[in-house]
Amino acid sequence: MTNNQLASVAIKAKDMAYAPYSNFHVGAALLADDGTVYSGCNIESAAFSPTCCAERTALVKAVSEGVRKFTAIAVAGGPIGAAKSEYCYPCGVCRQMLYEFGGDELQVIIAKAEDDYRVHSLSELLPYGFGAMDLNRE
Repeated sequence: MTNNQLASVAIKAKDMAYAPYSNFHVGAALLADDGTVYSGCNIESAAFSPTCCAERTALVKAVSEGVRKFTAIAVAGGPIGAAKSEYCYPCGVCRQMLYEFGGDELQVIIAKAEDDYRVHSLSELLPYGFGAMDLNRE
């Protein structure tokens, strides 16, 4: 799947967001090693703490179906009704969760549009990530 196609899925997933409090809709498209794409959107709660970001929604969907390795994720988001979309980066919690299953080399595509995006490795967005190897040090 191309970056453009993955960005397109993320942009479409944004339309499914439930964000009545912030009106900030985010969509994500997570590409598994086997080529399967898992989409997600942000889902807010009036209590805010249980709110789930789009990236984690896509990740939880995939992991709950037994998938554990991913190569890329595209993220698109912004305020509803904004005249111009901006680049919308994953929050710190999402970066950490993505690190668990994608590691340093996970490709992160930040999309304004299908043909307007930035590409980063997860290590650029989460330097010195904390993973399983950090728990096994003696």
